[in-house]
Amino acid sequence: MKIKIFCDSADLKVIKRFNNDSLVSGFTTNPSLMRLAGAKNYKNYSLKLLSKCKKKPISLEVFADTSDHMLKQAYIINSWGKNVYVKIPVVNSKGYFSGKVINTLSKNGIKLNITAVYTVSQVRKIIKNINKNSKTIISIFSGRMSDVGKDPVPIIKKSVSLTKKLKNVEILWASTREAYNYLQAKNCGCSIITMPSAIIEKISKFGKTYQELTLDTVKKFLNDSKKSNFKI
Repeated sequence: MKIKIFCDSADLKVIKRFNNDSLVSGFTTNPSLMRLAGAKNYKNYSLKLLSKCKKKPISLEVFADTSDHMLKQAYIINSWGKNVYVKIPVVNSKGYFSGKVINTLSKNGIKLNITAVYTVSQVRKIIKNINKNSKTIISIFSGRMSDVGKDPVPIIKKSVSLTKKLKNVEILWASTREAYNYLQAKNCGCSIITMPSAIIEKISKFGKTYQELTLDTVKKFLNDSKKSNFKI
């Protein structure tokens, strides 16, 4: 099964670069990435991103914390472009499931990316609240699970199994930490993996032999020691 690679970034230069790269099929952003990129005005900055990415799907997230405000923001964000997926957190900051928001937007045919998903139970709830004819991405934060010593693979596999008959629903491997996650996501049957630009670049090294890796490593150590003019 072929897996799509999305670039997880809100950096204008990165978006512009990978928008012209056939390896990358789309983009994901979030408020934290927006802040990191220096965004001051959310709408203005989002429109700048969309000026660099006019056709490939790009996820833009609401940052409201109540259902009514999420809905209001979602409709506005959706109006910014046909390639926009509106990103909705699976729960708000108080832990309340965003079912009303997901259900309402999905019924209205708005493309959604449900984010910050960690459990099969959350996936089941999402499935119950979506319009099966409307496009939906479910972003499972595999890397953050690994960060706290939990194995994301069983959850990913079960989520893929639950959605395999839903042609408009895609499971996305999120919070990618290393290039090997690409192979894990592919083997699990994910439709998409999103990753930072630095990890996308590492994928180009796939296929190198252990001997080539050994030489690359030793040469880097040697070059760095020469540049630093180390002496003993």
